[in-house]
Amino acid sequence: MLEIRRTALADRLAERVEALEAELVDFRRDLHAHPEVARTERRTTEKVADRLRQAGLSPTLLPGTGLVCDVGPGPVTTGRRRVALRADLDALPMTDECGEPWRSTVPGVAHACGHDVHTTVVLGAGLVLADLARDGDLDVGVRLIFQAAEEVQPGGALDAVEAGAMDGVGRVFALHCDPRLDVGRVGTRIGPITSASDAVTVSLTAPGGHTSRPHLTGDVVYALGQVITQVPVALARRMDPRSGVNLTWGEVRAGSAPNVIPTSGTVRGTLRCLESRAWEDTARVLREAVEHAVGPYEVEVELSHRRGVPPVENEDASTRMLDMAARDVIGPEAVTLTEQSLGGEDFAWLLTRAPGAMARLGTRTPGGRTYDIHQGDFRVDEGAIAVGAKVLARVAVLAGEPEKVPVP
Repeated sequence: MLEIRRTALADRLAERVEALEAELVDFRRDLHAHPEVARTERRTTEKVADRLRQAGLSPTLLPGTGLVCDVGPGPVTTGRRRVALRADLDALPMTDECGEPWRSTVPGVAHACGHDVHTTVVLGAGLVLADLARDGDLDVGVRLIFQAAEEVQPGGALDAVEAGAMDGVGRVFALHCDPRLDVGRVGTRIGPITSASDAVTVSLTAPGGHTSRPHLTGDVVYALGQVITQVPVALARRMDPRSGVNLTWGEVRAGSAPNVIPTSGTVRGTLRCLESRAWEDTARVLREAVEHAVGPYEVEVELSHRRGVPPVENEDASTRMLDMAARDVIGPEAVTLTEQSLGGEDFAWLLTRAPGAMARLGTRTPGGRTYDIHQGDFRVDEGAIAVGAKVLARVAVLAGEPEKVPVP
C-alpha cells in the first residue's frame, strides 16, 4: 500500500510539472533575455516574487537581491524542520553567442552557466508543491531559496545564510546544469562533488639591481620561480593526497627589461581542495611553504590567501533521496554517478547549516553537441526544465519522510 501511494504521488507531481512546462520554458527564456550580474538581480528577483505571489504564496525579499518563500506547513505543525530547495539568480559578465531568439538583450551579460534554468526549476517545483499544500497533501514545510551572486566569491549563499535563509531548515537540495549529461539524466555522488576555491597572491619586493650583480640584491624573479615550482609541490607532499589539494598559477608579473632585476614581482593563482578539514589547514601549510621557498633570497614576501567557498560535500542520506526522487519521476535509468569537479560552488555555505546534496542536471540533447558552461555559445535542451522541477519537487516530499527512504 505504501509503495502504491508513493508511486501515485510521484506521478501526480510529474503530471503537474508537465502541465506547467510551457509556462516554465517561457519564464526561462525571459530570464535568459534579461540577465543580471551578481548583486544586481533586481528584475529577476521581482519576476520570481510576482509569480510566487500569483500562486498565493508570500515571498520574503533578502537584503539587496534574492528572496525566500515558504511553502506548506511549518515546523510547529509538522514537528520537523523545513526542506530547502536552492536556486542562484545571477548571470556572467560575457557576451551571449547562443544565437537563439531569446538571447541576451543586455550587452556583455549572459546566462552562460544555466542559472536561468536553476531559477526556473526551483520555481516550478515550488508551484507544484504549493498546489499539493492547498490540497492538504504536503506533509513537510519547504523553503525556496533564490540567492544572489553565486558567480562571485565568497558567494551570495553566504549572504543568504547570514540573512536567515537557512533558519529552521533541516535539509537542503540543489541542481546544477551539466552539458555533458543528456536530458533525462541526473548525476549524483556521495561526498565531495565540487572543490573549495581560494584566490592566492604572492608579492615579492627587494631593492633590485643589474643582472650582472645578482649577489648584491634580492633576486625577485628567481625567488618567484621558486614560489611557482616549489609551493605546489610542498602542498602536495604535506597535505593528504586524498583531499585533492591543487595550487595552479595563472598570472606572473615581474620586470620590464632583460638586464634589470626588478624591485617587485607577483604571482597569482587558485588553490582548490576537495575536503573541508584539509581546506581549513591549507592556510598554515601554504604560508610555511611560501616562506620556505623564498627564505634564502633576501626578498620581502606578502601572501594574500583569500578564502572563496568550501567544497560541496554531499551527505549520504540526502544523495540517496535525490537518487530515489529521480528514479520515481523520470525512470529507473535516470541516475548516473557523476565525477568530482575542482570548480567552486557556494551551495557549500548552505551545507554548513544543514545536511543536503547537489546533483547535476543533464542539459544536452541526446545525440547532440555538448555546449560547455561559461562559454558564450552555451545552450540547454529546455526539456531539462521539467525534469529538474520534477526531481526537486519529489525530493522535497521524500526528505520530509526520511524514514521511508530505503537504506542500501
